[in-house]
Amino acid sequence: MDTMTPQQRIEADVKAAMKAGKKEDLSTLRMLLTEIKNERIRRQAEVDEDAFVSLVRKAIKQREEAAAQFHKGGRAELAAKEESEKAFLATYLPAQVDEAQIRAAIAEVVAARGLSGPAAIGPIMKEMLARFGSAADGATINRLAREALTAR
Repeated sequence: MDTMTPQQRIEADVKAAMKAGKKEDLSTLRMLLTEIKNERIRRQAEVDEDAFVSLVRKAIKQREEAAAQFHKGGRAELAAKEESEKAFLATYLPAQVDEAQIRAAIAEVVAARGLSGPAAIGPIMKEMLARFGSAADGATINRLAREALTAR
């Protein structure tokens, strides 16, 4: 396992991007580094891996929303820049569990506990997030849980 903190890893990547002359990557990495430092100040402690993944997910979501707005406004070049940053940031996320595995786990929990209806979303979300951690996106789990509960 890597012994570097997320901040050290990003700082090393900033240096590498500077040496390689990758201006787009560099600006994205600097933004991420600022987010990490701000989070460290808020927590008054180092940013752990889970918090780092959360920061990256938040940054990706911001890029998705900005790209959607630029598409609506007919600004394809700005939307493309946001999508490029989103793809770059995604490389910092842990490998994601595939939807089939999440579906199977949800079906297993629903069957084992006899869950049904919208009220069952909470317990399913809690169980799946505990099981998959940062390897599964909360929005994906929520969507698949709703599908599973509607199919019943």
